[in-house]
Amino acid sequence: MKLKLDITPDLVAAMAAEVKAGEKAVTAAMREAGTGLKTAWRGQITGAGLGRRLANSIRSQTYPKSGESLNAAALVWSKAPVIVGAHNTGPLIRSKDGFWLAIPTEAAGRGLRGGKITPGEWERRRGLRLRFVYRRTGPSLLVAEGRLNSRGLGVASRSKTGRGRTTVPIFLLVPQVKLPKRLDLDRDAERALDSVPGLIVANWVEKRL
Repeated sequence: MKLKLDITPDLVAAMAAEVKAGEKAVTAAMREAGTGLKTAWRGQITGAGLGRRLANSIRSQTYPKSGESLNAAALVWSKAPVIVGAHNTGPLIRSKDGFWLAIPTEAAGRGLRGGKITPGEWERRRGLRLRFVYRRTGPSLLVAEGRLNSRGLGVASRSKTGRGRTTVPIFLLVPQVKLPKRLDLDRDAERALDSVPGLIVANWVEKRL
């Protein structure tokens, strides 16, 4: 028995069309999976009360950036990876010099550009010296001899007689702090990965209907 296979132009065209359909399906699936993961991560961040600005640091990109490919891929990342990563893992934070972490109280106010203020910056801006107060129970303190203004901020006293002057706690001093884990990014990443085969099939079949 002899078998003969003739590859006709129609068969070649059909195979080429099928490869093209596969490229479109894979690329579309990766784009959908990447966009869906970006949306899910942003939703987690805002849901955890971490703000829209941090949520918008989550970006996605499909590769290749133009055209279609059977090897298409999607990348989802954050432009603030340290902050997002910390809320995702809940790390134990220690002072890098081995001493204390200075946690500002409400009386300390905010630093430049709205960030957390440091003891050195506070002294420069307020013109007051901070004094260390050790406590056996509870965190130790950095305090200032001054007053609280109408906004509840520690400032220098204007009284020449000392009237109204008080000891104001400006910073709490702790050896370490455990940041609570507020995100579970791996959960959404696994769901996005599991969705890819179904998305590929759906996009491939849809082109046939």
